[in-house]
Amino acid sequence: MRHKPSKRWHKLIDRLQSRYRQTGVTLVELIMSMVIISIALTGVFTVMNLTVSHSADPLINHQAIAIAESYMDEVLLQDYVVGSGSARNEFDDVDDYDGLDESVTDNQGDLVAILSNYNVKILVKPLVPPIDSVDQKEITVTVTGIGTTVRLVGYRANY
Repeated sequence: MRHKPSKRWHKLIDRLQSRYRQTGVTLVELIMSMVIISIALTGVFTVMNLTVSHSADPLINHQAIAIAESYMDEVLLQDYVVGSGSARNEFDDVDDYDGLDESVTDNQGDLVAILSNYNVKILVKPLVPPIDSVDQKEITVTVTGIGTTVRLVGYRANY
C-alpha cells in the first residue's frame, strides 16, 4: 500500500520551493539585451568616429585661408609695373608673381616646413577692358592642402 503525503508535507514542499525559486534572467533575455545594447553602441560609436575624423577640417581650411591672404597681401603691396625679378626675394611688381607655383615659403623664398602640406599657385592677368581708363590686373591666389582648395581673387589698379 502506498503512503499518501499529508497536508503538512505539501506545505513544507511549497515553502521550500518558494524559498529556493530561481530569480534572474533567462538565456534568451540575456542574449536579446546584448543584441540591443550592441546595436545602440554601434550607432553611438559610428557618430563619434565621423565627428573625430573630421574635427581637424576647420583648422586646415582656416590655415589655407590665412596662407592665401598672406600671399595676396604680399602681391597687392607691390608696385604695378617696375621690372622683372627672377627670385622670390627680388620680386618688385605684381607681374613677377605670375605663374608662381610653390610650397609655402616666406617672402625671402625660404621654405616654411610646418606648412609643407600646402601648395600655392598665383596667376596675374590684365583686366580687359580697363575700368574708367585705369589699367587693372586680376590676381588669383590658389592654395591647396589636405582635402581643401582655397581661391582668392584680388585686383590691383595702376593709380
